[in-house]
Formats: sequence, C-alpha cells, structure tokens
Amino acid sequence: MSAVEARLAELGLTLPEVAAPLAAYQPAVRSGVYVYTAGQLPMVEGTLPTTGKVGAEVTAEEAKALARISALNALAAVRSVAGDLDRVARVVKVTGFVASATDFTGQPGVVNGASELLSEGLGEKGVHARSAVGVAVLPLDAPVEVELIVELEA
Repeated sequence: MSAVEARLAELGLTLPEVAAPLAAYQPAVRSGVYVYTAGQLPMVEGTLPTTGKVGAEVTAEEAKALARISALNALAAVRSVAGDLDRVARVVKVTGFVASATDFTGQPGVVNGASELLSEGLGEKGVHARSAVGVAVLPLDAPVEVELIVELEA
C-alpha cells in the first residue's frame, strides 16, 4: 500500500476500482509526466448515490460529499496509469462541474469537497489551481463531476 493510500485509509477511505467509461474514452491518460483524468462522477460500486441539480433536488452539503467521492474516483484513475500514487509530484489543476439549479451560486463550496480530499490525502502535493463551473446537466443526471491534471515525479 502506498503512503497516500495509507493516509486515505486513516481517513476511512479506500481507493475504488476505476469506473468503467460511459462512452468512447479512457478514464485517465498519461502524457510525459502528466496524467489527465476524464471527468469522474461520484460512482459508488457502479451506481450514483444521488441524482439531480444542486440547489434543487440535492443540497450543497450533499453535493460537497459527492465531489469528495468524485475526487477519490479520479485518484483511482490516476493510479491506474501511474501505478502508484506516491509517484504524484503534485496535483496541478482540478476542474469541478456542478449541475446547478438556475439560482444556485455555491459551486466553489461544492468543489471544496474534492479540494479538501486531495489536500488531506496528498498533503502539500494536493494543493492545486481550480475551476468550479456550474452547468445545466451532467451525464446520468449526476450532481457533480471532477477531473484532475496531475504531475508525476520524473
């Protein structure tokens, strides 16, 4: 078990199996020292625990917890191509998409779920640049989706 996975275990978290792609893409691709993940939904054992728009059917706190799951799924995708999360030099960028009710403006707070998980699991290596984007709808009516750009140690 890697040191990162051990830290996650201390938080009560286990990296899941990489979610199967919903269409014609790879969950993660390595290019040089960078790993780019596809958008990761908050899948738990192959299903979405909650669907709907944040600010309507889903609360901001529920969505924040789902963003945390999405980030964990993204780390699993990184591991699938890097081999070991201890090879992560840093998380460079996080993009979080939030399916939002028309009057919901709390996207940054929702995506904090992903950012906080990355910082807790990777320490300083998990601190990153970020975008939190409100969108009309996400695949499978998911409330959130998270993608990462990660730099690996050379």
